[in-house]
Amino acid sequence: MAADPEPALPEDAVGRRVSCAGERATVRYVGPVPPTQGVWLGVEWDNPDRGKHDGVHEGMQYFTCSVPGSGSFVRPSKVSFGLDFLTVVHQVYDVDRDQILSEDVSVEWKHGWEHSLESLSSVILNRRDVSRAGAHGEIRKTTPNVRWLDLSRTLIGRWDDVAAIAEQMEALEGLQLSFNRLQLPSDPPGLSGAFTNLRELALNECALCWTQVLQGAPMWPQLEDLSLEGNHISTLSNPGPDLLQNLKSLNLSRNRLDQDSVLALSSLPRLERLNLSETGFSSIQFTDAKPGEENKPFPVLRNLNLNNNNISEVEPEERRGAELDYLKLFGEAWLKAGGRSQLSPDFITDHPRYQDLVQKFGAEEESLMKKPQTFTLKNQLLKISFEFPSDSDRKRLEKKLPETMEVQKVKVLLNRILKVPTTDLHLSYTSPKAVGTEYQLNNDLKTLQFYSIEDGDTVLVRWS
Repeated sequence: MAADPEPALPEDAVGRRVSCAGERATVRYVGPVPPTQGVWLGVEWDNPDRGKHDGVHEGMQYFTCSVPGSGSFVRPSKVSFGLDFLTVVHQVYDVDRDQILSEDVSVEWKHGWEHSLESLSSVILNRRDVSRAGAHGEIRKTTPNVRWLDLSRTLIGRWDDVAAIAEQMEALEGLQLSFNRLQLPSDPPGLSGAFTNLRELALNECALCWTQVLQGAPMWPQLEDLSLEGNHISTLSNPGPDLLQNLKSLNLSRNRLDQDSVLALSSLPRLERLNLSETGFSSIQFTDAKPGEENKPFPVLRNLNLNNNNISEVEPEERRGAELDYLKLFGEAWLKAGGRSQLSPDFITDHPRYQDLVQKFGAEEESLMKKPQTFTLKNQLLKISFEFPSDSDRKRLEKKLPETMEVQKVKVLLNRILKVPTTDLHLSYTSPKAVGTEYQLNNDLKTLQFYSIEDGDTVLVRWS
């Protein structure tokens, strides 16, 4: 291999982001690769399919990759280390400037065009080779009014460089940084002044784990909307009392999450929207709230997206039954709040769909809306045995369960014991009163009481 002419390399080339033939990569090594002559760059590609090895050549380890097989060597002449922010802005936004200014238009119009960058409220530099801020203070002079900035798929590789740009945009509210690989600063709280007004932040497909998100969170004290779609987030942990406290919307879609760790987010005081689509969930539990009681976790959550998970689909008849149960459950409170006349604002806030259900099904008679008499837990518990025909080696199990427990919740309990997805579990039961007869528990929303299960009955657990 003959070496190409070698351009001057940045002193801090290792760790820098580069583009090569339309692909993005991070430099992991600079130096010789014998027996060839000249300097090579060892890079880790964002797209692992572009790689050829793990930084090894003829038995020598030159660098390592976070994703196996995503590395290769390229000549410096084949890559771009990027340009400063304003150079790229002028490339994008001054494309037609010379042509327009050469035309026969008024002096006032030309003057307005020359100063148009100052009035930009949004700057979109997606897929451009921005890598750094440039001369200090020049961004503030040129694009001072930017409120929305898109730097996704650029060559910015450090949060310090992002901050150097953002601090010159005092009105910045929205920032798109998706498809980048960003090194965390040594002092994240020290950069918070650059993001004083930031409300929306997108970090989709940035190869982040949850620990890295929390390490960066001190930089964004006023953040309300955070999108983390398609990262490497698996287990969530409690952000604590000082991080993400203003967050209203969180998108965690397309992360393979541990479903039991979602409750770690439940203390976020302002979280209204949570997107957990395509996360591999088979169930999600809010264990501390009983019917009719206020939910302590997620105190203001209004919108929960669970699309494209492994949760059983709710059939129309099951939905209808649940809606009727909801009407009955809160019927007495509805009457006290005004009923068919003007409802109290508090009831509408707590039950925004109740009036729609009244229109759909009609209201129960007042005499039927009184809450049923409660019984002591002791009288409600059923002693049930569980047998496992799908696993003949597993011992018989005995549990005491409330007769009001739904079949779905029984499956969740079994999921924790068997580590089998609830969607794969099939339940039936037998009774000493009807030897030889097996009854199917085929509606997950019905209770044990609905199926007439009694003390001493046996539930048979099978899975596919």
